[in-house]
Amino acid sequence: MSDTEEEATALEVGGATVTDTSGEMEESATEELEDSREAGSEGDVETEEEENDGTQGEDEDKDEDKEKSSKKKTAPGIVYLGHIPPRLRPKHMRNMLSCYGEIGRIFLQPEDHSIRRKKKKTGSKARSFTEGWVEFRDKRVAKKVAASLHNTPMGARKRNHFSDDLWCIKYLHRFHWCHLSERLAYEQTVRQQRMRTEISQAKRETNFYLANVEKSRNLDKLRKTRQRKGEAAEEKSWDFTQRRTEDEMRQGRLRRHAVSRKGLEKAQDKARLIQEKAQSNVSLLAKIFNSTAPRD
Repeated sequence: MSDTEEEATALEVGGATVTDTSGEMEESATEELEDSREAGSEGDVETEEEENDGTQGEDEDKDEDKEKSSKKKTAPGIVYLGHIPPRLRPKHMRNMLSCYGEIGRIFLQPEDHSIRRKKKKTGSKARSFTEGWVEFRDKRVAKKVAASLHNTPMGARKRNHFSDDLWCIKYLHRFHWCHLSERLAYEQTVRQQRMRTEISQAKRETNFYLANVEKSRNLDKLRKTRQRKGEAAEEKSWDFTQRRTEDEMRQGRLRRHAVSRKGLEKAQDKARLIQEKAQSNVSLLAKIFNSTAPRD
């Protein structure tokens, strides 16, 4: 009995061991499958992320290329306005032209200072402009606007203040805004230089006038003191040369040509004879015409 019991226990123990070892094998296999699945899912996620990153990078590169191409293609263009109607301001100009394209800078040349002073004297405070420049972001739009709006009415409606005025617009080829700023700076410097010269000339004239006034006062005081003392006051006369007459000028020309007195006398005799002959012919003609008058 003891031997059979021991064998049964050994078998039982062996079966248990067998069963235990098989369970452990199954557990290890399941763990390996789960690990492989997780690794595969992680690999798929990484590949998807890489693909998304690649697509995003391609989209960004395309956007950058589009921006660069747009920057290269779009160059600003400037149009010139030769006529600016009264009561028109830069904000009105922007509102009128912004419907055709994007507008950058606007400059309207104001009237001259002399005209503004005259208007102020009359009592009007209105400020007008003579000409203007408008910058479009795209020069192609500027060309189209200049070609289509030239010699057309500014206002589409009759109630508009500028409906009776026409556009006088021209596109400026190869003209940049820096050229306009340089021209304005040059005109300003020229105006300032002219004002400096005029001010210096006026100061010179006033100083000369004041100096002469002071000199005349001193001379008057000196003359009065001499009169009180009984001394003779010397009055200075103006020293100037009178212009020559025509006879004097003629004689001077003849002297330059070295004509003698005899030649002058001969020339005078010839002129006298010619004058006498002309008078005789006049008397003869008068006799002839007077004799024929009563016959008619």
